[in-house]
Amino acid sequence: MVDAAAQVVQIAGRRVKLTHLDRELWPGGPGRRATTKAELVSYVLDVAPALLPQLAGRPVTRVRWPQGVGGPRFFEKNVPSGTPQWVRSVEVKGTGDDDGDGFVTYPLVDDEAGLVWLANLSALELHTPQWRLDPSDTGGAAGARRPPDRLVVDLDPGLGTGLAECSELAVLVAERLADDGLVAVPVTSGSKGLQLYAPISGEQGADVVAAYAKRLAVGLAKDHAWVTAVMTKDVRRGKVLLDWSQNNGAKTTITPWSPRGREHPQAAVPRRWDELGDDLFQLSLTEAAQRFATEGDPLAGVLTPDAPPGPRLPER
Repeated sequence: MVDAAAQVVQIAGRRVKLTHLDRELWPGGPGRRATTKAELVSYVLDVAPALLPQLAGRPVTRVRWPQGVGGPRFFEKNVPSGTPQWVRSVEVKGTGDDDGDGFVTYPLVDDEAGLVWLANLSALELHTPQWRLDPSDTGGAAGARRPPDRLVVDLDPGLGTGLAECSELAVLVAERLADDGLVAVPVTSGSKGLQLYAPISGEQGADVVAAYAKRLAVGLAKDHAWVTAVMTKDVRRGKVLLDWSQNNGAKTTITPWSPRGREHPQAAVPRRWDELGDDLFQLSLTEAAQRFATEGDPLAGVLTPDAPPGPRLPER
């Protein structure tokens, strides 16, 4: 546990200023105590060996709750004023609707100090795209986007469904992916549903990956009445949305091992396939850290920078 009275800490050779460590970022409720900023700092340090490889080379969009969950929140892409000089940054051509034709200066988080810096800013969620930047890019340089190196399928339960139905659909998705040589890893989102991640070749553009994911989603929705590939909320009651759109080059997804800014202090956590089923539940920050300490990271060597690339996707 980080001392709540600490103001400056030395991490990974960097001096990191910490403030309001006793602030309750996740308020308590019936049967549970509040979770403080100090505990968030402890969590990101505990899972840093798993979280950092997922952030490596990917521009990080943050969702910040300065006063904690329940208070105002905002999305942040550009590095904020007052960013320490040691934080690497990279200019990336804007891809979102609010970016216009300009560049966005994203932070690159590649060490524990960077994680703690973001935790101190109450960045409870770290979102990343499915692509990485060219490794030759350096801080401050214009970042060249490489083709996506992972495919993600987001399973979002509609009203009347939950993780049990998401688990059933995850198996169906994984079987379809396996037909094309892809190996998927399930990740409970820390919110309502789960995602499936699969490494791909990194040789095909985001449009190809998104088109493949859409065909998969539409096909499963056609075969199973309780599955939908349509994002309109009024058609999702009693169904699980198979969201293929996260593979769009402009989209980001919650990073595996990132905390979530929800009512409860939970995290997006990679899981074993034998855990999926009627009894599957989201994991708290404490449970996620314990899980990593005892079982390691299911994504290690699969969806990390040192992992071999996955297969090319069929184009048709």
